Order: sequence, then structure tokens, then C-alpha cells
Amino acid sequence: MKLLLTSGGISNPSIHDALVDLLGKPVEQSDALCIPTAEYGHPLCTPGSAWRFVAGRSPTPMCDLGWNSVGLLELTALPTIGAERWVPWVQEADVLLVDGGDAAYLCHWMRLSGLADLLPSLPDTVWVGMSAGSMVMTPRIGEDFVNWRSPTEADRTLGVVDFSIFPHLDHELMPGNTMAEAERWAGGIGGPAYAIDDETAIRVADGDVEVVSEGTWRQFNA
Repeated sequence: MKLLLTSGGISNPSIHDALVDLLGKPVEQSDALCIPTAEYGHPLCTPGSAWRFVAGRSPTPMCDLGWNSVGLLELTALPTIGAERWVPWVQEADVLLVDGGDAAYLCHWMRLSGLADLLPSLPDTVWVGMSAGSMVMTPRIGEDFVNWRSPTEADRTLGVVDFSIFPHLDHELMPGNTMAEAERWAGGIGGPAYAIDDETAIRVADGDVEVVSEGTWRQFNA
């Protein structure tokens, strides 16, 4: 699987170009599935914010990029409908657009639904994460970002990549997300990490990791 791990979606031309490069074809020729599941685990998210993401009316550009088609994949429904129905939907998609919210909640449902186990069989699919949708691919998110508490996992996530992510650096609506706080967080994360703002993404393909940014970022514990 190819990854484009963002803090604020496809927010500038550099990140958009990275997306097209990973897809290997124009956005207009690509079929997407959007995953809003992480929204339901975060206290600041609402049914309205989940709808805005799916409808392409969110302030973070994801579903409104002019895709050939966009479908909805709700992970909490998958265990009840059978893999024979939903696995082909995922296999046929070019890209998975994964919303923010609570990364621990998203991780729980990725595992319970079976999506996490399916990912290694999708080498050409692009995963575009926004905030929690990016953090879920890391080994740990840190206690600072735990809102919904898993019965067993605490702040552990999927570990598809070997680095952690501190998102929304210096965001005007998140006064606690300063570089000083990112440094403190990184000191306790126990591995490589990045702090990224909403104009930054991390591109991962074929084992190569590249920061794509028109904003501010920093690497820790390299």
C-alpha cells in the first residue's frame, strides 16, 4: 500500500502533486472510498462534521477533489455484512480517503472489521489519511492524543510505518499544538517521529519516506 499521511488533507499543490504521483493517473480517473469512522470516537466531532467530510464540504480537501467516483466505507458496519461483500469494494478502489477524529477508535475498528488485515494485499492502493487517518498507521500516537480508550491497546496503533506523527502543528484552533509541546510529546514516544502542520504530508512508497511541505515540520529521534 502507498501512503500519503497528511495533517490537513490535500491542502496545497505540492501535496496534490504527490497524490497524483502515487495514483499514477489523474484524480479525475480514480475511484475513491471515504472512511469517516474516526469521527465517532472523538469528543469534538459530530454527525454534522462526519457528513461534511463525506459530502465534500469539509474545510480539509479530501472528497471534493473531482474523483471519478466516491463511495462511503463505514468500518463499524463491515463485521455485520460479510467480507464477500465489502472486500471487493476495497480491492476495486484506487484510493482510500480516511478522515480524522480519534486514531485509537479508528485502529480498533480497522482491526475488528478486517480492513487492517487486508491492507498488505493492496500494493497499488493509495491510503490518504488526514490527522487520525494518518496517525493510525503509526506505532504509537502518545497519551496526548488518546480520547477513546481501547480496552487493550492504550495508545498503540497499527505500526504500518515506523514513525509517529504529531499533527496540526501551530494550528490557530489548537493553541496547545506548539513546537514545544511536540518536543515534549516526541520525548515520550519512544521512536522516530514527525511534527507536521496542515500544509505538510508524509509520502511513503516502496519503503521510501519523503516529507512534502509548503509549511512547517520537524523530525525527531531520527
